[in-house]
Amino acid sequence: MNLSFFDQFSSPSFLGIPLVLIAMTFPALLLPSLDNRWITNRLSTLQLWFINLVTKQLMMPLDKKGHKWALILTSLMIFLLLINLLGLLPYTFTPTTQLSMNLALAFPLWLATLLTGLRNQPSVSLGHLLPEGTPTPLIPALILIETTSLLIRPLALGVRLTANLTAGHLLIQLISTATAALFPTMPAISLLTLLILLLLTILEVAVAMIQAYVFVLLLSLYLQENI
Repeated sequence: MNLSFFDQFSSPSFLGIPLVLIAMTFPALLLPSLDNRWITNRLSTLQLWFINLVTKQLMMPLDKKGHKWALILTSLMIFLLLINLLGLLPYTFTPTTQLSMNLALAFPLWLATLLTGLRNQPSVSLGHLLPEGTPTPLIPALILIETTSLLIRPLALGVRLTANLTAGHLLIQLISTATAALFPTMPAISLLTLLILLLLTILEVAVAMIQAYVFVLLLSLYLQENI
């Protein structure tokens, strides 16, 4: 029983071929392509409005130098959002529940922000490791602590996204299993758990959207420190 709960997080395969790449590219198929009716298409207009809103929120804390990152940050936000939401559908797989994938997204982007700061303003970037006015005896320990907190940022990004989505999927499966098991013997309690399941599903939709936004927002804040 315990193993079956975690089977949903195993990578799907067909004839021994992993299907993770298909699961990752499927959200792009949902986006409408450009055509001659792009301006008057309601779906494309709604999509463009949403992308402009997300880009404005992400770029607001940054100056003009940081606006060069608008394309990659907005694309990452839309990508994570669609994957998280599609993972809530029955008989689907959520790639963002894999820590390896989240770290593969977090580490290169975090490293890019760090190298950008070291290239453009090395003194300011290194100055974050030692706050002004630190007592002399605390300087070695504080530098070590700040360096550790800096290096652990990509791990925190990946673990946060993985843990929140994994916990939500496990809760949904546990409550749905309890609902199905209680229905033959205690229908009233089963209906109560079904109501809890519906509320939890709505909460997970919100969590899927918020976690995608938080992931990209933290990257934009890391970028703000280094430009």
